[in-house]
Amino acid sequence: MMNRHQTVLLLALVLLVGSLLPGCRGTTEDTAEWHFDEGNKLVEKGRYDEAIEECTKAIALDPSLVKAYFWRAVAYYQKAQYESALADYNEAIELDPNLAEAYINRAAVYCAKMQCDLAIADCNKVIEIDSSMRAIAYLYRGYAHARKGQRELAIADRDKAIVIDPSLAYSAIGLIYKIN
Repeated sequence: MMNRHQTVLLLALVLLVGSLLPGCRGTTEDTAEWHFDEGNKLVEKGRYDEAIEECTKAIALDPSLVKAYFWRAVAYYQKAQYESALADYNEAIELDPNLAEAYINRAAVYCAKMQCDLAIADCNKVIEIDSSMRAIAYLYRGYAHARKGQRELAIADRDKAIVIDPSLAYSAIGLIYKIN
């Protein structure tokens, strides 16, 4: 049977080890990660204003937290606040030049603003840096070509996307309507 001194030492050891394990630390409300996690959950729930607030708090605590800029940009885009979305996607790309998702999403913003040449450039960058996202990049690039009235280029990109990922065939239906 353990005496009181041994029990206190064992409890202290358990607490120390638990605090060192990644999943056991808990997250406090004063960390950038905590605010980011809250913001991300709020984006998924469609509560964009609150998500923007939480991501802004995360960025204030850690200005190098790329994912906070990215998800705040997603919230801004959903609110059609394109300039703010662009600013955050630009910052995310500056912090991580290989973040293909930021280029794809920035391309969507550019298309919404009818800046299709910039959207095409972002899609080209994704094709260059991330083979796992090529299909979606071709689909988005095809959409940008369609918005510019470049039917043949739009069809060619749509077809490339479907060859790479046949599951995108359904998504490409919207592009077909844009082309025709």
